Amino acid sequence: MAGPGFAVIDFETTGFSPKYHHRVVEVAVVQMSPVGTVTARWETLIDPQRDVGATSVHGIHPADLIGAPTFADIVPQLVELLDGRVVVAHNARFDLGFLRAELERAGYPGALGEASAFEIVDLDTMALASDLLPGSGRSLADCCAAFDIELDGAHRALVDAVATAQLLGAFIDSTGSGPFWDQHIERAFDAPWPALGAGMTRADARPALVRGDSAAARAGTFLSRIAVKLPDIPGPDEQRQYLAALDRALLDRYLSVHEADGLVELAASLGIGRDAAEQLHILYFESVAAAAWADGVLTTDEMADLAQIGTLLSLPAEVVRGAFIAPAPAPALAAGAAEGAPEVIGTFALSPGDEIVLTGEMRRPREEWTRALAALGFLPKPAVTKRIKAVIAADPDSLSGKARKARDYGIPILGEDWLEAQFG
Repeated sequence: MAGPGFAVIDFETTGFSPKYHHRVVEVAVVQMSPVGTVTARWETLIDPQRDVGATSVHGIHPADLIGAPTFADIVPQLVELLDGRVVVAHNARFDLGFLRAELERAGYPGALGEASAFEIVDLDTMALASDLLPGSGRSLADCCAAFDIELDGAHRALVDAVATAQLLGAFIDSTGSGPFWDQHIERAFDAPWPALGAGMTRADARPALVRGDSAAARAGTFLSRIAVKLPDIPGPDEQRQYLAALDRALLDRYLSVHEADGLVELAASLGIGRDAAEQLHILYFESVAAAAWADGVLTTDEMADLAQIGTLLSLPAEVVRGAFIAPAPAPALAAGAAEGAPEVIGTFALSPGDEIVLTGEMRRPREEWTRALAALGFLPKPAVTKRIKAVIAADPDSLSGKARKARDYGIPILGEDWLEAQFG
């Protein structure tokens, strides 16, 4: 029998159609022998270079995709996995539509969207079910249930691809290997995919990034990634720059991965080591505590706010507890630092007339937020320019073009929770 067999593919995407600029955020491939035995599996998250779409559906957050390859990065490996095999998917029109669109975007030779110049020999397990599972539902869950195939964690690419592979194997077992399957395998083997274009060599492929290996944990451990430096005595200007960046990062009391990475990079550029950074974190915390105690009362909300800052900055428990029982003493400079470092209290505030940009799929419809902000005197804008005071994102680690431009300009990116607390 000619041909290596099958390649089951599954995509998680930002939306339902590449025609509306939706992109792939995760891909999985399960290779199978001609008789339906699983021989290999592969998966990776994909940086879609736009907002991730409905996180509630696929469970992927922007922070999960930091460091992920783009689709163009993985084309060499993906082509190698699919070439010469029957490409199988459940609802193949959906997955093959995205496959062709992404290949075209990446510049793969012969990829012309749905009018692809090369043949992709495919099978659709959803279509096969109409003949092999009469009377059953057509969803992947329904088809798997008919064969008692486990589908735990649907809408994860590898989970769905493995379940689809098991479904294909059950179809092959129930019909017996024969001419129907053989003819597809032979056609795929006789229709090789085009060679990679210039600059698309296998060696250029970025490493895969799977769920659980993402950068999301970096936010909570950024202090440990700041280098230990000896001597470590930053001057007032360096302290001022770092504290200003810290204040901006904690405006919404959420430390995104991008913000954590930025603090690590800033510390390195300013010559601030881990010991000095820890002292500056305490200085920042104590100045916020002093502002909270300015009226002589520490409210429950203020206590919760201080506790949250302490957690985000990984402060010693005794420092946080101390802020609850007495007004904080005057902030002390890092050991050996020159006098004159500024007091640190949060100074950011939006004022009527400020220009604001919204991005991402928010819980509250964006049009509703736009009307509410305009009624308060703010100026919602469609694009990010240097005049924008803040970008409000469904997720502060958004990968949208607006969020990337805001980071380039140093504009704060705040979450919808902060907007709700301020103006909801």
